[in-house]
Amino acid sequence: MKRPNDQDRRNRKPVAVIDIGSNSVRLVVFEQAKRNPVPLFNEKVLCGLGRSLATTGELDKRGVERALRALRRFRAICDQLDVTNIDVIATAAAREADNGPNFVSRAEQVMACDISVITGKREAYLAANGVISGFPGADGIAADLGGGSLEIIGIHKKKGPVDGVTLPLGGLRLIDLSGGDLKKARDIVDAALAKVDWLKKGKGRPFYAIGGTWRAFARLHMAYAQYPLSVMHAYRIPLNKALKFAGVVDNLSAESLERLAVIPRARRETLPFGALVLERLLKKMRPSEFVVSAFGVREGLLYSTLPEEEQKRDPLIDACHELAVLRSRSAEHAGELCEWTDALFGAPGPEETAAEKRLRHAACLLSDIGWRTHPDYRGSQSQSQIAQESFAGIDHPGRAFLALSVFYRNQGLIPRSETPAIHQLIDKETLQRARIVGAAIRTAHMISASAPHVIDKTPIFYEDGRLVLKIPHELADLEGERLDLRFGVLARELEMDSEIRIGAREKETVTA
Repeated sequence: MKRPNDQDRRNRKPVAVIDIGSNSVRLVVFEQAKRNPVPLFNEKVLCGLGRSLATTGELDKRGVERALRALRRFRAICDQLDVTNIDVIATAAAREADNGPNFVSRAEQVMACDISVITGKREAYLAANGVISGFPGADGIAADLGGGSLEIIGIHKKKGPVDGVTLPLGGLRLIDLSGGDLKKARDIVDAALAKVDWLKKGKGRPFYAIGGTWRAFARLHMAYAQYPLSVMHAYRIPLNKALKFAGVVDNLSAESLERLAVIPRARRETLPFGALVLERLLKKMRPSEFVVSAFGVREGLLYSTLPEEEQKRDPLIDACHELAVLRSRSAEHAGELCEWTDALFGAPGPEETAAEKRLRHAACLLSDIGWRTHPDYRGSQSQSQIAQESFAGIDHPGRAFLALSVFYRNQGLIPRSETPAIHQLIDKETLQRARIVGAAIRTAHMISASAPHVIDKTPIFYEDGRLVLKIPHELADLEGERLDLRFGVLARELEMDSEIRIGAREKETVTA
């Protein structure tokens, strides 16, 4: 398995992206420019630059001062973190307002660097790159709803971003244009969408939703569904359920919105209008599902600066390897686990797809990151950490598999009825694979004590209906009662008898 060049990455410095939008101004400082971007610092200020743009043609005066104050702070943060590369972009409000150039000039003085006022098409392209960064192999339609505009763009699995359009349908702009009347807003949305003749290309394909208002919509749906995971990225809602829920949200009264504790107060004003745009868009497009992308313009900008070789890396495996280096006793041993457990899958053992193998390898890399935790809490804390980790390139069932595999590795194979609630996200077959992987890793650590260059000398294999662990003569003293028990548990999950074989001599079969 190809690994990142760790020395090269240690030499890289933090990079920053500042996004000056119609509603918010946000700074994200990434640990490094790499395939799996990890935010080192993240701050957003809701300035409302475009609050009255549609009717006045100018940026909101109070919003301008708030934005400049935020940018002054962001510059200081970047200096404090020794950020040498800062990309600052401004979107719909700054590019359309009569006083936009004046604001940009003042902002450049504050930031002491150039600010790129990007076009709507460029914004759509960067949003699509963000989705590609977060969902390798993405194929569908992406849309980024901001305060001033809505960018929609196709994503082709092989060609990348295609088509692309920007529409004046941002939440703040709709409120301004309609006077806060949702019925008027609906007519405005329908008229704008009618001009985009390629939306039906999204029929039956995923719809990737970007933007804070749509994330708030998804968070509300999570709470309604009592979903067992709070990660926004890759949260999915089937089309009919998304349509139904959007219809409910865009009719919420002001009083009802005030009672929504799960929604930040600053998002409550635009939420019904964002839900309205979503409802009308989904009805016209008829995608297969609504999918939240936490990766948008900022991540897309970072992704677009990476060398092609880096772009092609697997962000999940890279992230898991880095965690193994940072937190496990031996990253080398974690890598050896990948190959050691390969022998369990494929006839006569369980079959495994390429995607399942990738997740198993990720679980092996993560298997020891909780070793410093107290043993009584190692399973639950590792499970929680992995489930909530800042991963790209993985869906929620995949997160559940990783989290439960490492949970079982630490906790042992407790009854299925006592398994953490996250198991609801996977089917019985996937849960069983998590148990097998957890039991296998648990056995391996009992052989090696987490030291490298041991399990590669103690292969496992199937023979005549038995699962066999072969230990060479020079390591014969590693055989013991606890190893017998753990290996027996693994064999039982595979519905096999177990045998530990010392060198060429067969040991009496031990059945657990």
